[in-house]
Formats: sequence, C-alpha cells, structure tokens
Amino acid sequence: MHAPTHNPSLAAARPPLPRLLQAWAAMLLLTLGWDVSGADLAVMQAIGHPDGFAWRHQWLLEVVLHDGLRRVALGLFALLGLWALWPARPGGVRPGLARRERVVVLLLVLLSLLAVNLVKSSSRTSCPWELQLFGGHASYVSHWNLWVGDGGGGRCFPGGHASSAFAFLALCLPWLAPPHAAARPARRGWGVLGAVLLVGLVAGATQTLRGAHHPSHTLWTLLICGGVSLAGWYTARPWMAAGRREGRSASQAAEPSP
Repeated sequence: MHAPTHNPSLAAARPPLPRLLQAWAAMLLLTLGWDVSGADLAVMQAIGHPDGFAWRHQWLLEVVLHDGLRRVALGLFALLGLWALWPARPGGVRPGLARRERVVVLLLVLLSLLAVNLVKSSSRTSCPWELQLFGGHASYVSHWNLWVGDGGGGRCFPGGHASSAFAFLALCLPWLAPPHAAARPARRGWGVLGAVLLVGLVAGATQTLRGAHHPSHTLWTLLICGGVSLAGWYTARPWMAAGRREGRSASQAAEPSP
C-alpha cells in the first residue's frame, strides 16, 4: 500500500479565521494611528492647492480608473451573482464550491456595499475638494466629530469608490478559511485577496489624487468591508458546514447498493 501523497499547495499553512481577525485588528490600530497623526490633511495639502486639485478631471484618473473601474465592478458583481446561484457540480474529481458557500460570499459582498453606503449616508464629512483650503466653502472637521457639520455637502466618508473592490474581500474566504476540512489550494485565496487589495488601493488612491477622498476614507472602507466579511463568514460557518454534511448524506443515500 502506498503512503498518501503530500501536496504542499493544498497542505501549506493556511491562516485560520482567528489569524485573519488578528490581521484586521492590526489594520484597525494602524488606521487609528493614522487618524491621530493628522496625516490626512497633510497629504491633501501636498496634492491640492488653493484653487483646487489639478488632477480632478485628469483623463486616466476620472475616465479610466473611476468611471471605467466602476463599470467593471458592476459587471463582476453580475458574474458573481450567476456564480453564486449556479447549480453545484455533483461528484466529480474537482467539485466546485458548495452553493451555500457561494451564496454566503454573494450576501457578504452585498452587505459590505450596504454597510459602506449606510455610513456614507449619515456622515457629515465633506470631500476635500469642498474645503476652503482648496477653493471650496467647507471647513476641515475630522470624521470623528460625528455630529459637527463642516458647511459642505457631507456624505463623503468613507470611500465609496474603493468599496467597489474591497466589497469582494469575502471571495477569498472559501480558500483561506473553509468552513470544513477541505483540501483547497490556499494560493487561490491569497491570489484573490491580493488582487482585491491592489484594486481597492488603486481605486482609493485615484480618488485621493482627484481630491475626492482623504487617505483615511479608503482605510476605513477596507476595515468596514473586511469586518463585515469576516464576521459574516464566521457566523455562517455552521450553516455552510451543515449543508455539506447534508449533501454528502443525500449522495450516499442515492448510491445503488452493491
């Protein structure tokens, strides 16, 4: 009898959910430190001037990385919906993710977008290009002053454009934190996570360069989307694992007796 083969790509150290939560907590501390430092205003003053922001209508930033990226995100969300609701492949050598897992991913993407928009709708923080420092009419007020208006339009915190990427953070969790013992390539999860973070940071930087958002707005969007994804995935794990057990029982019951 041959010894079982060892596949390093499947058995590589996979960070369990608690470690992902620790990474989120570390990001929270870094973001709080950024807020305390007051670096937001310093960064925007380095980019803008009293007449506004020179790159506000720059073609690459506005047309490609803002408008174009938003359309791509809408298309990806439509594909995600089809993927989540597609019938599971019964059996096979490489079965896909269970439908319950795919549905949870879709719901967490939706909840992440909803959470960011709920915070934005109640925020009294205006965009940098509305500030008096950059030719607008609003005064600079920290987003921590929740009930203090700045004289502008508000509803600019956190970053909505970055959420078009960060909302997809849940897509990495079936491979990085599977709800049951499963031999899945962690590299796929890391690849998805890296791509989502990269696109989200590019989207956030785009809006900062245009004068639409402080850097902290992007960081808080990342924290909100990451927190919703991790909390929701952790909560739904028993339901997803139960679905897998029920599926196995049904498959075994359907098999003909020898």
